[in-house]
Amino acid sequence: MKNTALLCCAFLLGACLAQPSPVPIPTATESLPFVIKQEDNPYAPRPADTSRRRREVILTSTNLSERSDLTPIQNELHILGSMPSTCSELRVMINPPNRQYQIFVEVYSVVDPILKCDNVFQQFNAAILLGIYSTGRYTIWVNDGYVGDFVSIQDG
Repeated sequence: MKNTALLCCAFLLGACLAQPSPVPIPTATESLPFVIKQEDNPYAPRPADTSRRRREVILTSTNLSERSDLTPIQNELHILGSMPSTCSELRVMINPPNRQYQIFVEVYSVVDPILKCDNVFQQFNAAILLGIYSTGRYTIWVNDGYVGDFVSIQDG
């Protein structure tokens, strides 16, 4: 009986010891989303903006449309809104996609602090091609607001 109890204790103790882990099986590495071709952005930030004051804009409408007249098909971001003064210049910064396939776009205005301008709202209507992206489903966010999504099936 003593031998049986001793054998049971040894068996239970052996079960509590760490088991050797199996050798990890290599898996395919996940590819990160990237821009294959960035289109020209006439509203991109400029070096001279460092001496200007950044100001917010009021967005009235943002939407995403597909340009099937282009080869390959591209997506165009439409932005309608207003800036706080007649001297304001529109800026649209399109950030590269993050790991979650999100593209964050910042829309703001800049103004020279030396200029004296009327504080009268200035309307703007901008259309910007987003470019060509690696394969995946991307979501577009403008000033932290969801605009839409698109699927890219490009080879990069």
